[in-house]
Amino acid sequence: MNALRELLAWIQHESITVAGHPLPWIEIVGNVFGFASAILGMRRKVWAWPVGIVGNLLLFLIFVSATFDEGARTPLFGQAGRQVFFIITSLYGWYRWDQHRKARLAAGASTDTPAITPRWATVRERVGYVLSWVALVLVAQWALASIGAAWPAPRWYFWCDAWILVGSMMATYAMARGWNDFWLMWIAVDLVGVPLLWHSEYYPTAVLYAVYGGLVLYGFTVWLRASRAEAPDEVVESGATGSAEEPVRTP
Repeated sequence: MNALRELLAWIQHESITVAGHPLPWIEIVGNVFGFASAILGMRRKVWAWPVGIVGNLLLFLIFVSATFDEGARTPLFGQAGRQVFFIITSLYGWYRWDQHRKARLAAGASTDTPAITPRWATVRERVGYVLSWVALVLVAQWALASIGAAWPAPRWYFWCDAWILVGSMMATYAMARGWNDFWLMWIAVDLVGVPLLWHSEYYPTAVLYAVYGGLVLYGFTVWLRASRAEAPDEVVESGATGSAEEPVRTP
């Protein structure tokens, strides 16, 4: 038990100091992996998913370790929880993009061809994720407030953490589906995430979110052009079940 506490303390406090603020190494490295994953995702490369998983594992450690270290910063349970969802969804996205890529290679595409062709979510899909977002935020803010009841925090804090958690979940799933909408979801997350992370003293992550804002706007234009210019994906077999996904079409 002591060894575990020492490890968690090391994760929080082994850092460099920039402008008077300590920046934990693991948080910095985790965010570097996250940024690399975003770049690869913009280019629609399958490697975006495993690279992102590494970053998620590192950030999970930094957020969770704060819970067990009295000298650490404010614990962000929603931030920690979303890393778990990121990993689960990334495995799905990794599989789905890899299936599309293999189908394209089998059809004679070059190895440099992007894994997917992006598209807009349909009206039905869009209504589904909006309603899910609202419902999950209501549940998540209650759950996070209950978990964090042992330490004082204003109610807005849990609403913000819930918004970031659920929005990130939705955006990652939308990216796995290849929807243009996922970039707009990230903008909605960043508008709340940057101020909350800065307030909670997670400075490297807050700065990365701010940088993401510019990347998101550029990535959105890249995917939008691709969805208009490229042919939609063909049917891709789902694997052992033998069923197939519907063809992906642009609106």
